[in-house]
Amino acid sequence: MKEKEQKERDWDREMREVDKLLAKLPEAEPTLGRGVPTVPVSPRPGPAGVAAPGPARGRAWVTTWMRVGLSVALGVGMLAWPWPHACGLGLVWYLIGATVVTIGGVWSALTSWKRRLGLAHTLSIILMVWGLALAGRQLLPRLYGKIPVPFLCSGP
Repeated sequence: MKEKEQKERDWDREMREVDKLLAKLPEAEPTLGRGVPTVPVSPRPGPAGVAAPGPARGRAWVTTWMRVGLSVALGVGMLAWPWPHACGLGLVWYLIGATVVTIGGVWSALTSWKRRLGLAHTLSIILMVWGLALAGRQLLPRLYGKIPVPFLCSGP
Protein backbone atom coordinates (compact mmCIF):
# COMPACT_ATOMS: atom_id res chain seq x y z
CA MET A 1 0.00 0.00 0.00
CA LYS A 2 2.88 2.39 0.75
CA GLU A 3 4.37 1.72 -2.66
CA LYS A 4 1.15 2.86 -4.32
CA GLU A 5 1.12 6.09 -2.26
CA GLN A 6 4.71 6.89 -3.25
CA LYS A 7 3.97 6.37 -6.94
CA GLU A 8 1.01 8.75 -6.79
CA ARG A 9 2.91 11.57 -5.06
CA ASP A 10 3.26 14.74 -7.12
CA TRP A 11 6.96 15.42 -6.75
CA ASP A 12 6.88 18.57 -8.86
CA ARG A 13 4.28 20.13 -6.57
CA GLU A 14 6.24 19.17 -3.47
CA MET A 15 9.48 20.55 -4.88
CA ARG A 16 7.74 23.85 -5.71
CA GLU A 17 6.66 24.06 -2.06
CA VAL A 18 10.23 23.41 -0.92
CA ASP A 19 11.47 26.12 -3.28
CA LYS A 20 8.94 28.60 -1.84
CA LEU A 21 10.06 27.82 1.69
CA LEU A 22 13.71 28.17 0.75
CA ALA A 23 13.01 31.50 -0.97
CA LYS A 24 11.70 32.87 2.35
CA LEU A 25 15.06 32.35 4.03
CA PRO A 26 17.00 35.60 4.65
CA GLU A 27 20.03 34.65 2.51
CA ALA A 28 18.13 32.82 -0.23
CA GLU A 29 19.19 33.10 -3.83
CA PRO A 30 16.87 35.59 -5.60
CA THR A 31 16.19 33.31 -8.59
CA LEU A 32 15.18 30.35 -6.43
CA GLY A 33 11.82 28.86 -7.40
CA ARG A 34 11.40 30.90 -10.60
CA GLY A 35 12.24 28.20 -13.08
CA VAL A 36 15.88 29.28 -13.26
CA PRO A 37 18.38 26.51 -12.50
CA THR A 38 19.63 26.79 -8.93
CA VAL A 39 23.01 25.24 -9.72
CA PRO A 40 25.61 27.98 -10.27
CA VAL A 41 26.90 28.06 -13.83
CA SER A 42 29.94 30.23 -13.12
CA PRO A 43 32.69 29.37 -10.65
CA ARG A 44 31.76 29.84 -7.01
CA PRO A 45 32.80 33.15 -5.55
CA GLY A 46 35.68 33.17 -3.12
CA PRO A 47 35.51 34.31 0.49
CA ALA A 48 35.59 38.00 -0.49
CA GLY A 49 32.78 37.54 -3.02
CA VAL A 50 35.19 37.62 -5.96
CA ALA A 51 34.92 34.83 -8.53
CA ALA A 52 37.97 32.59 -8.94
CA PRO A 53 40.15 33.76 -11.83
CA GLY A 54 40.31 31.72 -15.00
CA PRO A 55 43.41 30.89 -17.01
CA ALA A 56 45.74 33.79 -17.76
CA ARG A 57 45.35 35.73 -20.97
CA GLY A 58 47.33 38.36 -22.80
CA ARG A 59 50.62 39.49 -21.34
CA ALA A 60 50.44 37.12 -18.36
CA TRP A 61 50.01 34.17 -20.72
CA VAL A 62 52.96 35.26 -22.87
CA THR A 63 55.32 35.87 -19.95
CA THR A 64 54.47 32.52 -18.37
CA TRP A 65 55.16 30.68 -21.60
CA MET A 66 58.39 32.66 -22.06
CA ARG A 67 59.57 31.43 -18.65
CA VAL A 68 58.63 27.86 -19.50
CA GLY A 69 60.30 28.17 -22.92
CA LEU A 70 63.50 29.51 -21.41
CA SER A 71 63.57 26.70 -18.88
CA VAL A 72 62.90 24.08 -21.57
CA ALA A 73 65.71 25.53 -23.69
CA LEU A 74 68.08 25.26 -20.73
CA GLY A 75 66.95 21.69 -20.06
CA VAL A 76 67.45 20.63 -23.68
CA GLY A 77 70.75 22.51 -23.83
CA MET A 78 72.06 20.38 -20.98
CA LEU A 79 71.87 17.38 -23.32
CA ALA A 80 74.44 19.04 -25.55
CA TRP A 81 76.80 20.20 -22.78
CA PRO A 82 79.95 21.03 -24.78
CA TRP A 83 82.65 20.55 -22.10
CA PRO A 84 83.80 17.45 -20.28
CA HIS A 85 82.10 17.14 -16.91
CA ALA A 86 83.51 13.97 -15.44
CA CYS A 87 85.35 15.74 -12.64
CA GLY A 88 86.84 18.97 -11.42
CA LEU A 89 85.69 22.42 -12.46
CA GLY A 90 83.75 21.02 -15.45
CA LEU A 91 81.68 18.96 -13.02
CA VAL A 92 81.02 22.01 -10.86
CA TRP A 93 79.78 24.03 -13.84
CA TYR A 94 77.64 21.12 -15.02
CA LEU A 95 76.03 20.80 -11.58
CA ILE A 96 75.39 24.55 -11.55
CA GLY A 97 73.70 24.17 -14.93
CA ALA A 98 71.53 21.32 -13.63
CA THR A 99 70.62 23.46 -10.62
CA VAL A 100 69.62 26.33 -12.92
CA VAL A 101 67.35 23.95 -14.86
CA THR A 102 65.70 22.85 -11.60
CA ILE A 103 65.29 26.43 -10.39
CA GLY A 104 63.87 27.42 -13.79
CA GLY A 105 61.34 24.60 -13.47
CA VAL A 106 60.32 25.79 -10.00
CA TRP A 107 60.11 29.40 -11.19
CA SER A 108 57.89 28.57 -14.14
CA ALA A 109 55.83 26.08 -12.06
CA LEU A 110 54.97 28.75 -9.50
CA THR A 111 53.95 31.20 -12.21
CA SER A 112 51.97 28.68 -14.24
CA TRP A 113 50.14 27.47 -11.11
CA LYS A 114 49.23 31.01 -10.12
CA ARG A 115 48.02 31.80 -13.64
CA ARG A 116 46.20 28.46 -14.03
CA LEU A 117 48.01 27.22 -17.13
CA GLY A 118 47.91 23.44 -16.88
CA LEU A 119 50.18 22.46 -19.77
CA ALA A 120 52.81 25.00 -18.73
CA HIS A 121 52.65 23.68 -15.18
CA THR A 122 53.06 20.09 -16.35
CA LEU A 123 56.13 21.03 -18.41
CA SER A 124 57.54 22.90 -15.43
CA ILE A 125 57.22 19.87 -13.18
CA ILE A 126 58.90 17.73 -15.85
CA LEU A 127 61.72 20.29 -15.94
CA MET A 128 62.17 20.11 -12.17
CA VAL A 129 62.46 16.33 -12.36
CA TRP A 130 64.81 16.62 -15.35
CA GLY A 131 67.13 19.02 -13.51
CA LEU A 132 67.22 16.75 -10.48
CA ALA A 133 67.90 13.74 -12.71
CA LEU A 134 70.81 15.53 -14.41
CA ALA A 135 72.37 16.39 -11.07
CA GLY A 136 71.61 12.97 -9.62
CA ARG A 137 73.27 11.22 -12.54
CA GLN A 138 76.54 12.89 -11.62
CA LEU A 139 76.23 12.98 -7.84
CA LEU A 140 74.77 9.59 -6.92
CA PRO A 141 77.69 7.46 -8.24
CA ARG A 142 80.09 9.71 -6.34
CA LEU A 143 78.13 9.59 -3.10
CA TYR A 144 76.65 6.07 -3.05
CA GLY A 145 78.48 4.10 -5.72
CA LYS A 146 80.35 0.88 -4.98
CA ILE A 147 83.24 2.03 -7.14
CA PRO A 148 84.46 5.46 -5.99
CA VAL A 149 84.20 8.16 -8.63
CA PRO A 150 86.35 11.19 -7.84
CA PHE A 151 85.03 14.74 -7.61
CA LEU A 152 88.45 16.16 -8.42
CA CYS A 153 90.49 15.16 -11.42
CA SER A 154 93.89 13.67 -10.75
CA GLY A 155 96.78 15.68 -12.16
CA PRO A 156 98.87 14.55 -15.17
